[in-house]
Amino acid sequence: MSDHFLSFRSSRFHYSLWGTGHRVLFAFHGYGESAASFGFLAAAIGQDFTIVAVDLPFHGQTEWNEGLFFAPADLLKLLQQIAAGLADRSADWWLLGYSMGGRVALELFGLAPGKVRRLVLLAPDGIRVNPWYWLATRPSWGNHLFRLTMQKPGWFFFLLRAANRFGLVNPSVYKFTVHYIDDTHARRLLYTRWSVMRGFRPDLRKIAALVRGHRTPVQLLYGRYDRIIQSRRGASFERRCAPYCKMTILPGGHQLLQPKFMEVVVSALYLPII
Repeated sequence: MSDHFLSFRSSRFHYSLWGTGHRVLFAFHGYGESAASFGFLAAAIGQDFTIVAVDLPFHGQTEWNEGLFFAPADLLKLLQQIAAGLADRSADWWLLGYSMGGRVALELFGLAPGKVRRLVLLAPDGIRVNPWYWLATRPSWGNHLFRLTMQKPGWFFFLLRAANRFGLVNPSVYKFTVHYIDDTHARRLLYTRWSVMRGFRPDLRKIAALVRGHRTPVQLLYGRYDRIIQSRRGASFERRCAPYCKMTILPGGHQLLQPKFMEVVVSALYLPII
């Protein structure tokens, strides 16, 4: 593994490289994670792939100083710059995205479908519009309320605990939510991370048409016990992209970037859909 940094305006992007293979795999991590999440794949695919894992703004070693908006077109330019330094590799890209990184991968495919050979999405965000995320990031009043709530979350905690007490919220979702907002630093990061990535809003109707038009294989992997991003979200997208999309359910929860699922993830990168 090697670490690299790329200048972007007044910021500095970090990305990690594994492998020496001819195929270029761009990998995008989930919320609160980093490029290091993909290191376990290197031993299995490093001979065929060069894995490029990018730290998104306010994650990992990326130093972000551009305010609370990151344009998808700017990320595409950064990837093109990285790919230019890998001129001896394939001109085509494989995209692998986990959770929030799935939304990033979908958006990038929509911008450059002709460059993408395959999409592999693990418990991907972006397949369905999360109403809470939309409210917190899209309307200006919603984003203002989100910022104030992260500063003074008392009222939100009251409602959340009441909903949990009366069984109105799934226990896994409750624990997940409390984990990310029961700390001042974590709440600040939640606000900045959600806000800066709000420009990544994949148009699923357009993307499904592009998948069919370019005959791009798409593999969706979901955890059977995932209560954060449930597999039913992918079923309609699978139908929209037929016959080029396949969904696989794994015996796990939301965290699918684990060595025990490596064989399935690796197969998704190689096997044909049809």
